[in-house]
Amino acid sequence: MSSHLKEYLTISYWKTLLVAFFEAMKTKKFWWELVLMTVGMLFGAAAVYYFLMPSHLIVGTISGLSIVINTVLGGTPDTFSYWVMGINAFLLLLAFLLIGNEFGAKTVYTAMILGPMTQLWDRIYPYTNFTHKVIESPEILAQLQAGQTVMDANGNPYLLSRAGEVLEQVKESVMSAGLGMGDVWFDLVCFVFLLSACQAFEFRINASTGGLDILAKIINKYLHFDIGMSVSIGGALICCSAFLINDFRMVVIGLIGTWINGLVIDYFTMSMNKKKRVCIISPEYEKIRKFVIEKLVRGCTLYQVKGGYTGVEQYEIQTLLTMDEFAALMKYINENNIQAFMTAGNCSEVYGTWLVHKPKYEEIIDHMRERKKNKSHTLDS
Repeated sequence: MSSHLKEYLTISYWKTLLVAFFEAMKTKKFWWELVLMTVGMLFGAAAVYYFLMPSHLIVGTISGLSIVINTVLGGTPDTFSYWVMGINAFLLLLAFLLIGNEFGAKTVYTAMILGPMTQLWDRIYPYTNFTHKVIESPEILAQLQAGQTVMDANGNPYLLSRAGEVLEQVKESVMSAGLGMGDVWFDLVCFVFLLSACQAFEFRINASTGGLDILAKIINKYLHFDIGMSVSIGGALICCSAFLINDFRMVVIGLIGTWINGLVIDYFTMSMNKKKRVCIISPEYEKIRKFVIEKLVRGCTLYQVKGGYTGVEQYEIQTLLTMDEFAALMKYINENNIQAFMTAGNCSEVYGTWLVHKPKYEEIIDHMRERKKNKSHTLDS
């Protein structure tokens, strides 16, 4: 922690960071990803504003914790956004101090715009248009204008609209208003769907939504739990804080929602990161090898194998490809009538030089060859 803190306090660190940032701003990739991050967080803010806030459904997210604090303190949609921004800012600070540079500018951006995005939805079309009605009560209006919190017969607080009118909650949530049903499971399903779409946007461009992701990584690093368990622990702790504003049934629903959200995130992550591990045995392996290396610009490994039935010795090619590259390989083999025996399996996690760009990969290969050459010279001497 101290070493990271010292690094952030140096002028050279921030100078290098600013130079890299301004260089990135000159590329189309920077602006395209900025648009994608913004659109993705717009979905995430809609999920929180329309499905978590009206129903007080607390799922294991920083937004859920903000709802608890905001409700206990008698806040408004505006103060809710301030809580989201404040907690995310605190977690980002902890991430830089406790983890280092693992979280970049993308996470800072997405985490800090979630609060303003909820305010934007509140101004475009407030959820109270679905769940509340205007009532005439000069007494309640005077109390609300004085900053007091007034509850109705069902234990829900009266709200003051932007036009200065008293709003009474008549529906439990947006979905209960739209479908005529008060079942919170509808809100849970809609929230998970929209939030997962948001996270899919962010993961696609190597970003994250911040919040619970930061907390999970801190737990992962210092308590040595795997990342999935870390997300579950962080989410469960936040869900349990809902006992301050919800009954036991709502807390259990929140815990289930946290678990389902984790499953959906894992599904999207695996789907977008899915690669094909391809094994090919063919008498024309040299053609396939050249196509993989020269056209697909991927590496491959050759193994000498012997058929257990025929006893014929051949070469097996193993390579790791994206879905598009695998489709191109299959098209090449079919169009050229190449005789081949193939197997392909899904692989969701890849580390090492496969992710390195071609120029960098060629540098690695040259370095390996140089080391082998120097080693042979040493042995000869």
